Amino acid sequence: MWSTARHRTAIQRTGLSRPIQLALADGLISVATSVFDYGCGRGGDLARLNSQGIACRGWDPVHLPASEKHDADVVNLGYVINVIEDLTEREETLRAAWQLARSLLIVSARLETEVRQPESLTHSDGYLTRLGTFQKLYQQHELKEWIDGTLGVTSVSAAPGVFYAFREESQRQSYLASRFRRQARAPRIGRSDELYERHKDILHPLLDFLCARGRLPLEQELPAASSIIAAVGSLQRGFRVLRDVIEDASWEEATEHRTQDLLIYLALARFSRRPRYSELPDDLQADIHAFFTSYHAACELADAMLFSAGDMKMIDHLCRRSKIGKRTPAALYVHETALAELDPILRLYEGCARTFIGSVEGANVIKLHRSAPQISYLSYPEFERDPHPALRASLVVPLQSFRVDVRHYDTAQNPPILHRKEEFLAAGHPLRDKFARLTAQEERFGLYEQPSHIGTRDGWLTTLRKKHVLVRGHRVVCAP
Repeated sequence: MWSTARHRTAIQRTGLSRPIQLALADGLISVATSVFDYGCGRGGDLARLNSQGIACRGWDPVHLPASEKHDADVVNLGYVINVIEDLTEREETLRAAWQLARSLLIVSARLETEVRQPESLTHSDGYLTRLGTFQKLYQQHELKEWIDGTLGVTSVSAAPGVFYAFREESQRQSYLASRFRRQARAPRIGRSDELYERHKDILHPLLDFLCARGRLPLEQELPAASSIIAAVGSLQRGFRVLRDVIEDASWEEATEHRTQDLLIYLALARFSRRPRYSELPDDLQADIHAFFTSYHAACELADAMLFSAGDMKMIDHLCRRSKIGKRTPAALYVHETALAELDPILRLYEGCARTFIGSVEGANVIKLHRSAPQISYLSYPEFERDPHPALRASLVVPLQSFRVDVRHYDTAQNPPILHRKEEFLAAGHPLRDKFARLTAQEERFGLYEQPSHIGTRDGWLTTLRKKHVLVRGHRVVCAP
């Protein structure tokens, strides 16, 4: 029997761990929740969460063995299971952490795709590192199946190698619906009204809710409801006051967007077990009641959308006619900020991959393949600052095999680069005009005359030298 030095796997971090960062970004950890870090290592997450006013305690068999194990709203089992070589102990650890989670268990482990050159000395179902530590590397679907089978739950992929296991089904559905809810736009104030001017500060929370959800709130959904009712008589009356001053297009847009978001959520729910209406949280039940004749009717519409998203001829047609994104013969590329502006079926197409893999860290350009059912997540860290940013990494999710392929370009001598960055963005993006001006300059200097020569850094630099120009910032200047 090998003896592995598990304590050597605990690393010193300068910031919060990736699973904790994700849960914070997703709104699942806040000052209103308590956190317990099961296998906390050197305690970096504990110290940083507590410094932010978030109650967090932890336990670790080596670094904090005297601490008691406490239940908490959120329990984090961060990169613990992959260092346990005994399969029975691994399952027992997962169940012990789950027992402490009142609302949510976060489980994370390393994936095969994260390790470029794994060690070759195999041990149990993993391998031994040069430090003598054990590592079990998972595939994304393998990790989910193990979590679900061990705990008897349906976990949710938060990111590659990170899963959320919710205690209540309604909590899981609330989170899933939130992933495909686009941010509301500020409404356009078109007219003046004395009653609105007198009460606009009081009515502001109602306006925010209407823009975000496209419907009137239930009284219990809006903390400011009592103040609004006291001021104008009822929420319905407050809505009529707002309707008198807001352009009709804003209301229509909010309703259309919210309806689309709901259909995408319901369509993707088919990949696990679509919840019964009674299992939906109250706010989603209210949404269904407001936008559809029945839950059954909403599910039928969602199924029709899902069928269309599986038709590559339809995907190709929608990509070709899309006014958003950069089209190539094989794909449509969009910046992450433009994803919500795509046709709902294209959003659903991408959502099929995201449901499997979760949020891909650092990926800011999404490639929707037009001939084969797959989605690529591309990382261009310098997209905003570099006029022609280099590709650092790509993660490809084939929607038939789900065998994820990861490629790294950070050490490549001649990486692929981007041109015409404005095409990746939606019309309202604040940098679009700046990028478009650069493209217009580059076209005037003839830099795009041979597109096949400029797709990589070396080819681009060669073209610049031939044309005797330089790109400084987002401007073309003559070379000295």
